[in-house]
Amino acid sequence: MKYEYIALDIDGTVFSSEEIIYPVYKESIELWSKASGHALDTPGRERIMLEIGKPVKTIFQNLFPQLSENDRDTLSDSVLKLLCDKISAGAGEYYPDVKKTIDAITERGGKILVASNGRRPYIEAILRYAGVLQHVIYPTYIDGEKIFTKSDIMRHYTSMGIAREKIVMVGDRLSDLEAAEAINCDFAWCAYGHAPAGEITKWAVKLDRFADLLQYA
Repeated sequence: MKYEYIALDIDGTVFSSEEIIYPVYKESIELWSKASGHALDTPGRERIMLEIGKPVKTIFQNLFPQLSENDRDTLSDSVLKLLCDKISAGAGEYYPDVKKTIDAITERGGKILVASNGRRPYIEAILRYAGVLQHVIYPTYIDGEKIFTKSDIMRHYTSMGIAREKIVMVGDRLSDLEAAEAINCDFAWCAYGHAPAGEITKWAVKLDRFADLLQYA
């Protein structure tokens, strides 16, 4: 099966934040604790990674239920800024052949969409440093007004007239499978990503490496 539109999740699909996520959270929490005068413990790395792939507000509600929404938003904004700064400086890990693969897909006439629960500055920092941001068409991001999840993003694409049969949702977590199911399109599971064992039980395509995507574009 060949797909015209490749809808990409980001973290766990083209990029891994695993090596930088814990120090970023730790630094942000220390800054927040100092500014607020209230000590806040940093969740463990594994606990944080379990939340990756969910909408930002959900992540912070799950990790810090004791905080007010305003405090969670302040903390998440600090995490976002530090992450973007580090990514722009070259931190984090890109999976092998990301740029080469995306360049090749677009040269063949394939079209790159983004379907991520991450915020726009984070997504664009990753894709910009990778040298592929210019390939993204119809950039659509969670805005907290009309679009709240990546499933909403996928529904937006079909509302633009893109046939679901022409789209494959590419990602590593349950939220990616759910986004594909939201419009009944095929799901390509990145088996190399962040999903814990047993989280993903069905897929149309299994990718053991990002470059395998070339077989379907």
